[in-house]
Amino acid sequence: MNSGDKHLSTQITEPITEVFNRLGTAMKDYVVGQDMVIDQILVAMLADGHVLLEGVPGTAKTLLVKTVAKLVGTEFGRVQLTPDMLPSDILGTSVYDLNTKTFSVKKGPIFTSLLLADEINRTAPKTQSALLEAMEERQVTIDGQTHKLPELFMVVATQNPVEFEGTYPLPEAQLDRFMLKILIGYPEGEAEKTMLANWQNGVYDRKSEGLQPVVSAAEVIECRQKLREVNVEDSLFNYLMQLVQKSRNISDVQLGASPRAALAWLSAAKAHAALEGRNFVTPDNIKFVAHPVLRHRLILTPESELEGINTTQVINKLLGLVPVPR
Repeated sequence: MNSGDKHLSTQITEPITEVFNRLGTAMKDYVVGQDMVIDQILVAMLADGHVLLEGVPGTAKTLLVKTVAKLVGTEFGRVQLTPDMLPSDILGTSVYDLNTKTFSVKKGPIFTSLLLADEINRTAPKTQSALLEAMEERQVTIDGQTHKLPELFMVVATQNPVEFEGTYPLPEAQLDRFMLKILIGYPEGEAEKTMLANWQNGVYDRKSEGLQPVVSAAEVIECRQKLREVNVEDSLFNYLMQLVQKSRNISDVQLGASPRAALAWLSAAKAHAALEGRNFVTPDNIKFVAHPVLRHRLILTPESELEGINTTQVINKLLGLVPVPR
C-alpha cells in the first residue's frame, strides 16, 4: 500500500474508529469481562444489524443493552416478553377518541432507537413474528397504515439457553433476520473481582446519576454511511462465496447459509475491518465474524446431533475446508 492509499484509508476509517473506540472503551469500563461480546455488539451496530444475545441468567445481558443506549444517548425501549403478550403490545394499536370521534395511533415500545426484546423465546410465534417487518423493513403497519421507525433502529433480543419449558423456539425465517447471534458467558476470575469492586464502590447504584452519552446517534449513522467506502477485493468476494456455498453442502449440515446470511457476513466483516482502522477487508475479518453470523443459521442433520457434533465444530471445519486467498 503506497502513501496515497494509506491516507485514503485513514480518511475513511478514522471517524469510525474514533467514534467506536470511544463507545467501546466506555462500555468495557462499565461492563467488565465481556470484551469479545462488546466487540461483536459494536460490529452489529456499525453494520446496521440486529443481535440475538444468548446467555444464562445474571450475565449482564440487559445491563449491556441499556449501557449501549445510555452511552449513545438514544431512545431505549424494553419489552419483557411473556406467553400472553399480543403483537399490539409491541407494535401499538388504534384508539378511538370519543371527543374527536376519530382513531389515533397509540405507538408501542417498538418505536424506539434501541429495543431490548427480553426472553424472546418465551412469547408465542404470532407475537415473535410482529418483529419481522420492523427488523427487515424498518417500518410497522398498524391497521393498514405504515409508520417509519427511527433511522438508528436496532433490536437486541435475549434468550436463556438452559430453561426451555414453556418456550417457543424461533423459526428459521426469523433467526435469519438477526445479523449476529452472540453468546455471553461468565466473566473470567479477575474481571469478576473487578465487577465486585465496582459494585462495592457504587458504580452500579440505581440511584446514582449513571452513565452519560459519549457518542451521538448522528455520529453512529454517519459512521454507517462511511462503511460503504470500505473496499472488498474480488478474491475476498470469491472466498466468502465459497464459504457460503460450502456451508450448504457440508456433510453435517441439513440447511446452510442463505443469501441473506452472505450479505450479513459481508457487512459484519466490513464493520470489523473499519473498527480495526482499515478501509479494506481481510480474510481474518471474515473469520472473526463467522461464528456469530452462522451459529444460528446452520441446521445440523439429526445424525450429526446424535453424534454430539455442534455448530461451533461445523463452522471451524467449514473455515478449514475453504482455502484462504493470498
